[in-house]
Amino acid sequence: MALARIAGVTLPQNKRVIIALQYVYGVGATRAKDVLAKVGIDGNKRVQTLTEDEINKLRDHIEKQYRVEGELRREVMSNIKRLKEIGSYRGTRHIKRLPLRGQRTKTNSRTVRGNVRKTMGSGRIKAGMKT
Repeated sequence: MALARIAGVTLPQNKRVIIALQYVYGVGATRAKDVLAKVGIDGNKRVQTLTEDEINKLRDHIEKQYRVEGELRREVMSNIKRLKEIGSYRGTRHIKRLPLRGQRTKTNSRTVRGNVRKTMGSGRIKAGMKT
């Protein structure tokens, strides 16, 4: 029972393989299902029951076929940096830390804007204010 490490991420031992693979950045539900089908491993198996050979097959397939973890994070960051540098709409929204895909900002996106509540009665009562 060796620790299953894929792309620098230790998979949780007591979870099913199809769920545990999703702990790797860049592997979601669909990709995990595809990888398991290609490698020929049952997704309902627990990580702790995988053999060393099966772990190696998974690791090789994921690391060779897909961009995951550090490499993918670097690519995403460089894409965002490029958008900012060329001054595109999406780039400026990234700079201002606002939603970039057309969502409304008057009422939603409170967390992005710093949870600003400007009207009376539109928020929690601060501790020590009312007794």
